[in-house]
Amino acid sequence: MRADRPASDHAADYDAWYATSRGAWLGGREAEALIRLGGIGSGTILLDVGCGSGWFTRRFGATGCAATGLDRDPAMIKYARARGGADYMQGDMLALPFPDKSFDVVTAVTALCFVDDEHKALAEMIRVARRRVVLGLLHRRSLLYLRKRGRGAYAGAHWHTRAEVEALLHSFPQLRGHKIETLLFWPGGPVAGRALEKLPWLSRRCGGFMAVGIELQASSDKLKA
Repeated sequence: MRADRPASDHAADYDAWYATSRGAWLGGREAEALIRLGGIGSGTILLDVGCGSGWFTRRFGATGCAATGLDRDPAMIKYARARGGADYMQGDMLALPFPDKSFDVVTAVTALCFVDDEHKALAEMIRVARRRVVLGLLHRRSLLYLRKRGRGAYAGAHWHTRAEVEALLHSFPQLRGHKIETLLFWPGGPVAGRALEKLPWLSRRCGGFMAVGIELQASSDKLKA
């Protein structure tokens, strides 16, 4: 993608990719994992940080939750608002414009991979969440990393290892617990991908997408396996 194209064009490209058979399958699997780990559903008050085009925000909103998407790019917010499915507002993930414990669940789908200070960004998400924070990250120990690092939409992204995520989470002693999953070993089409997903050890070790559920307080609704 050309750097001089408007952000709305990038958002349209992003959503168009998720409309392909490959994008719909990959995005659907990612959204399912994040929704499950977050316990997202009817009655949940949710903030999606770094929402971009709003593709994942709309998937979260489709569960019946009250979803708000936040992004610092006004063109992205304009694009997302035009597609509905949630409320949208401009803001900085390093200084979220909300009081403490404003949301049941706070999500960030790969946004942490592109921020300069991930510790500060995560601290802000924890501050405004009551129950859980759910992260979608790019996994370095994966075939996706070998094929896509530094290219296209992945340019400038930080790819996390499980050890890096564990170290980051352990720097927040107030957390009650967390669960890390990797999924989607095969970054290609859905036919081969679905077949390879039947070998769960591949995705558990080398999945390209890392889903992280972080529990902030004791709850009867524990992180779902």
